[in-house]
Amino acid sequence: MTIVVNARFLTRKITGVQRYAIEISLILKQIYGDKIKFVAPKKDIIYHDLAKQLEAEFYGNSTGLLWEQTDLPVYLKKNNNPVLLGLTNTAPITYHKNVLTVHDLIFMKDASWFPNKFSLIYKLGIPVLLNHALKVITVSEFSKQDIIKTFNTPADKIEVAYNAVSKEFREYSELDYENKYGNYILAVISFLNPRKNLGNIIKAYNKAGLKDTKLVIAGVRADEFPDKSIINKNIVFAGYMKDKGLAGLYKNAKLLVFPSLFEGFGIPPLEAMSCGCPVIASNLTSLPEVCGDAAYYVNPYDVEDIASAIKHVLNNENLQNTLRKKGLERANFFSWKSSANKIKEILENL
Repeated sequence: MTIVVNARFLTRKITGVQRYAIEISLILKQIYGDKIKFVAPKKDIIYHDLAKQLEAEFYGNSTGLLWEQTDLPVYLKKNNNPVLLGLTNTAPITYHKNVLTVHDLIFMKDASWFPNKFSLIYKLGIPVLLNHALKVITVSEFSKQDIIKTFNTPADKIEVAYNAVSKEFREYSELDYENKYGNYILAVISFLNPRKNLGNIIKAYNKAGLKDTKLVIAGVRADEFPDKSIINKNIVFAGYMKDKGLAGLYKNAKLLVFPSLFEGFGIPPLEAMSCGCPVIASNLTSLPEVCGDAAYYVNPYDVEDIASAIKHVLNNENLQNTLRKKGLERANFFSWKSSANKIKEILENL
């Protein structure tokens, strides 16, 4: 059986969804060799080295969703209609031999969390794709139950293949890093979105009154954050970080605060755990499933609760050590290899 992977992720900046697609694809390429093909648009490729590793084939003249809905189906028809593996939520709506990965249903939850155009596309398209898919993959039991409840998808049609921590974080965590910031707590925001709850993180930090401890925010720039009134000199926007730099931030941080309002999985807490960084996390959606007993949980809507948790963890060395120990164990529970093998099993049982 020849498998084709929708490799449009090669044209998009890394978020958790793209990270999943990249890591799973690299392992599937090792497993299947020439029996798996990665097909991407000719234009807008960002990850040229990765495309070479995957021996990606470039086809068509469109980009984005248009390429996926027009050029990709033509390619599939020309190649005897193989199984198409989609790892990033979408697939050609007219093609019915899909194994579809739906990471979460964020687009169904709050209009302010998703651009209107894409929210409408997803709300119209995802139910059809779920109905037509041969199998559906998602990244947590929370997301599986959410899909079942929202779209009445049969439970036996959905399989869970978790996210994990990239090997670079485990390797980099062994290195020594220059600490540019002194004492600091860390927030990691892959992109600015209300559900990432950055406003409440900053308000909680300010309320905690940590005069000798900075708040470092990785992933976004200061000019991207709209409410300048709550920013002060002890709040540092570090901007986009590559993995090695991010691992250094995790390793030197006193703790990671991650009170997200909604996550289908949530990779940053596991990255922090793999680098020995204590984690404060939201008690909502998938995060208790992912973090288990290795995080200190808060109500993400309650600024006072977040501020109190920050002070409590910072002032309790025994708790910090417990969270570090449990965090390292928890991060090791998840593996890209085991998730890729789960997807291999799904494909071979079609």
